[in-house]
Amino acid sequence: MAPDSARTPLAAQVEELLAVDGPLPIVTAGDPVLRGAAEPFDGQLEPALLDRFVQALRVTMHAAPGVGLAAPQVGVALRIAVVEDPAPVPEEVRLARGRVPLPFRVLVNPVYEPVGPDRAAFFEGCLSVPGWQAVVARHARVRLRAEDERGRPVDEVLTGWPARIAQHETDHLDGTLYLDRAEIRSLSSNEVVVARWSQPTPERAADALGFPLG
Repeated sequence: MAPDSARTPLAAQVEELLAVDGPLPIVTAGDPVLRGAAEPFDGQLEPALLDRFVQALRVTMHAAPGVGLAAPQVGVALRIAVVEDPAPVPEEVRLARGRVPLPFRVLVNPVYEPVGPDRAAFFEGCLSVPGWQAVVARHARVRLRAEDERGRPVDEVLTGWPARIAQHETDHLDGTLYLDRAEIRSLSSNEVVVARWSQPTPERAADALGFPLG
């Protein structure tokens, strides 16, 4: 039997978070909640509270703005994330990065596995590491398995930028930040990325900063 969600500490924590209108505060690197494995979701939040929490995650993601947000990033150690990317990018960027629109969806207890050996390296940022980006090589295709907020199964193969988003957000639920996977010599402020490294691919940055791609 699922626990009485009204009595779980996580439910009380979420209720407290939702007591304030507007976007939720985003936890930043150095907070232990970002470094532990999140608890699998198993009814800790009753459906109505889960719906409210998911909506708050979506509002917070949009306000940041970002293309994904995991529950630990607002201090809640549950395996829940939301993703959405309208992908408003130039055609050359779309082609180079595989950045295509990703409709809003909720991922409950997601896991991923690579599909094939191909990897792709691009600059990546994180709402919990504000102001910085670094190049991360990730699987170019992954099989994502999860449930949605209604418990319906999700099982699909993602490629390009949607695959990157799914990996990034699922990593959060395992206590992994993108910096753990990054080429640390590529670490650049947002301002420098815009000024120097805004090309569709990071080859120029790799040459100038001295890090490998792949």
